[in-house]
Formats: sequence, C-alpha cells, structure tokens
Amino acid sequence: MAIPYPHFIGSDKAAMETGILVPSSSALSSLSTPMSPVILTQDELKKIAAYKAVEYVESGMVLGLGTGSTAKHAVNRIGELLRKGNLKNIVGIPTSKMTHEQAVSLGIPLSDLDTHPVVDLAIDGADEVDPYFNLVKGRGGSLLREKMVEGACKKFIVIVDESKLVKDLGGSGLAMPVEIVPFCWKYTAARLKQLFDNSGCVAKLRTFGETDKPFVTDNGNYIVDLFFEKDIGDLKAASDSILQLAGVVEHGMFLDMATTVIVAGELGVTVKNK
Repeated sequence: MAIPYPHFIGSDKAAMETGILVPSSSALSSLSTPMSPVILTQDELKKIAAYKAVEYVESGMVLGLGTGSTAKHAVNRIGELLRKGNLKNIVGIPTSKMTHEQAVSLGIPLSDLDTHPVVDLAIDGADEVDPYFNLVKGRGGSLLREKMVEGACKKFIVIVDESKLVKDLGGSGLAMPVEIVPFCWKYTAARLKQLFDNSGCVAKLRTFGETDKPFVTDNGNYIVDLFFEKDIGDLKAASDSILQLAGVVEHGMFLDMATTVIVAGELGVTVKNK
C-alpha cells in the first residue's frame, strides 16, 4: 500500500548519528509553499532501505548477499556500483540459487564459505523484526543458507519497511518457517505443532501456489510453516526445542544476529544500531 513520504536526504552526518534522516534544506525552504506528499509503494520503501544499507559497503569486502524482495535491491545496487567503479574487489557469497543467478547477471564475483569463512558484511531483508533485533526470516524459502552466511559475518544489516516491525516474533500472524527433511514430514510437522499447542499453533506444509506439490528448498528439503495465535514465550527455549527434533534442519528465527536495522517508513529512513 502506498503511503505519504516527504523528501529526505541521506548524506547528513549528524542525521546518521541520531539514526534519523531529516528533510533537506531545499525541502525546508519550500515548506511555505503547499505541496503534495510523495507517495511511495512498499517496494519503493524497500529500495530506499536497501540503498542506505549499501552505503556501508567498502571496496575489498567479502559480502553476504541476501535473498528476497528487499535484498534484491541491495544486490542490484552493489552490481551498479561495481560497474561504475565506485566499488572494487568485492566478493559476494549468495544465500540462494536465485541470488547466485542475479549476482552472476550483474557481474558480481562470487565465492563461498569454504573459501571465505569470515564475512565482512551481510545485507538481507526480514519478515519480522522485534524491538530487540530478533528476526523471522525464510518466508522466501532460503532460511538455511541465509543463517549460515549471516551467522559468519562481522556485521549483519537488516533492511525492511516499517510493516515488518512487530512487538513479538510470530506476532504478525504470518508464517514461522521450519526447514525439515522430506522423510516422514507429516510426523515431523505433528511434533512441531505439539511443541506449541499452548500458543494455538497450526503447522502447514508449504506448497507451490494452490497445488499440493511440496515447496522444495535449494537444499532439497521441505518447509513447514508454523502459525501462532499467542506469544510463543522465551525465544531461545523455543529455538532449542525446535532444533532438538529429529527431522528438523533449521528454523526461521534469527536470534541475536542482526547488528543494524534500517527501516524505511512514513517519516523517512531510520538506522538502528545494537
């Protein structure tokens, strides 16, 4: 949905230190003249947040390249800056086959964690962000590779529009993904549901569109999406309980991993640092 959006600039040092980008002087001087607000779509807000995150990228870095509708803008921007010569000697580690293909098409040099076990910076989106920088990721299906790459980085910048901010993880009522092996997936899904019966959990196998064909991850696994009616409580305890189940590969809670969250919203771009 489009929302009103004023004119903002991103080069003011003081504004960056406070975390809030402020209206430009030209915008302030024109306040006496009535003007219509700029209307931006959700995708345009995602692009604004992504471009702000890429300002943290420096030549010579090993970068974790995220996956999804927000991260794609960051990858595009990195490719653009490489072509222009503003960035040099960048090495990207993609978090999905889709991002791998995108990066190759943009001419971004790629590698992997075997060659570069320490990543300087990762930029990726999130499906939910709580006030403590805990995340839900993986509604695009790439949670395992995202967690591997972003868990190896020195700095992890999360880019979102303000619709992704929640009070509690799972609070949006949308999916909490869990990647599982295909073998006896119904059994694993039932055990996942039982873990969170007190939270009104519903466990659903992710499928392609309206079909019954299971969605298959880049790793050849299935995804069970968990939906909660109530708060799931202690996140670390919930994480441990999920990972202890045989058949579970990984879940979409990214706890205590993000170092910076960049939010694009009605009042501009906010940079929040842990």
